[in-house]
Amino acid sequence: MITGELKSKIDRVWDAFWSGGISNPLEVIEQITYLLFIKRLDEIETRELKKAERFPEARVTLRFGQDQQELRWSKFRERDPETMFKIVTHKVFPYLQTLGGDGSTYSHHMREARFTIPSPALLSRVVDMIDKLPMDDRDTKGDLYEYMLSKIATAGHNGQFRTSRHIIQLMVEMTAPTPADEICDPACGTAGFLVEAGEYVRRMHPSALLDTAQRAHFHESMFHGFDFDGTMLRIGSMNILLHGVESPDIRYRDSLAESASGDDFEKYSLILANPPFAGSLDYESTATDLQQIVKTKKTELLFLALFLRLLKPGGRAAVIVPDGVLFGSSKAHKELRRILVEDQKLDAVVKLPSGTFKPYSGVSTAILLFTKTNSGGTDNVWFYEVTADGWSLDDKRTPLLPAEKLGPVPAEALAEDEHAKNNLPDALARWSRRDGDELQRARTEQSFCVPKADIVGQGYDLSLNRYKEVVHEEVEHRSPLDILADLERLESEIQQGMSNLKAMLG
Repeated sequence: MITGELKSKIDRVWDAFWSGGISNPLEVIEQITYLLFIKRLDEIETRELKKAERFPEARVTLRFGQDQQELRWSKFRERDPETMFKIVTHKVFPYLQTLGGDGSTYSHHMREARFTIPSPALLSRVVDMIDKLPMDDRDTKGDLYEYMLSKIATAGHNGQFRTSRHIIQLMVEMTAPTPADEICDPACGTAGFLVEAGEYVRRMHPSALLDTAQRAHFHESMFHGFDFDGTMLRIGSMNILLHGVESPDIRYRDSLAESASGDDFEKYSLILANPPFAGSLDYESTATDLQQIVKTKKTELLFLALFLRLLKPGGRAAVIVPDGVLFGSSKAHKELRRILVEDQKLDAVVKLPSGTFKPYSGVSTAILLFTKTNSGGTDNVWFYEVTADGWSLDDKRTPLLPAEKLGPVPAEALAEDEHAKNNLPDALARWSRRDGDELQRARTEQSFCVPKADIVGQGYDLSLNRYKEVVHEEVEHRSPLDILADLERLESEIQQGMSNLKAMLG
């Protein structure tokens, strides 16, 4: 958690951009990302120079020659605004565009870096603010960048790139990544799923990073993200870097257009994703191996087919899908659901509130959790209806509880009445008991299990409302004789009233 004082500092950086003429939050975060990367290059250079001094025989990698020292953050930040602006505009950014030869994810994505800060005064102000941010601690760095990213959600359509952090946390907690996993998000955006998975492994398996081989796996081959938007690749790369992963596999890829039958076929043990949906592609622009699984143009179905191609046998997935995937009546919809139930192991359907992705989308969604087996294995499917995720379900999405009681693993336990405002801890607890007492839950409850045979009988419909039973309140019906007695008494009272009225008028 970052303090209110740090948030205020970030807000001031943001306000500086706005007052300087850059009002698009995505552009703001991109420019900040470039500056953070430049600052990091200088920090690495300083570290390498110290290493060379201490160990003259050691192999060091220096990025700046003697004639390039003015390009370093620690050098140009001391210059006057006009000189700094000229150096950054005409020398630092052209230098960034030449990087990439070292093979690092970050250098590769900086090749198309564009400098759009319009004035020396704004650059000087932003550099000064960033220089004063406490970026030494990994947790603080990560939280600061997450706070910056949260501002993208205010940008209308740009908010599509972000899934709420508490929903990501729920999906990561439910899939419980291990140090041995290879984790992939084929539509990674800002890399929120990969970041949260990394934090989970650090927290739950701290000894893993003490082992040389596992530490190398964590930094170099555990995290994989694809996107076809260069801005998102840069932002996502910086996000995961600031969370302490040195060399993740974050790369350009049009996931639905490129075949998954190459190096990525059955490579990953865990997929976490919220892919873009409500779109369609031409058959000609879609990978043929996906069309072999399900013949469709709908992106939400194609992504599910892609996940099945990318997962290795035994691999698991937690992915967000629009409700239409659960009950759509087209041949492709039904076939994909049949594959999940019959050929793989469908573990759970978690229905999310329709306001989960407001303010930029009101679409109803659900989390699908499944395991790739290629041999079936679905016995019961666990259903959970999330009616409250801790935030209001309107466009404002304001928290309904204190920060320490939000999310799937709150710092403080929730009181019984607070469950109505945050279902996520209950959902996580019941998920862990899905093969135990959850099997006995009635279908009138918030969570319950449905045998495979019932799902097959409903044509593989996976919508929760298809199986949920509504409790009807018992109404006590009066006997006909009691009702007749009341009618006779009422008639008598009316007649008596009429007689009294006539007497008064007569």
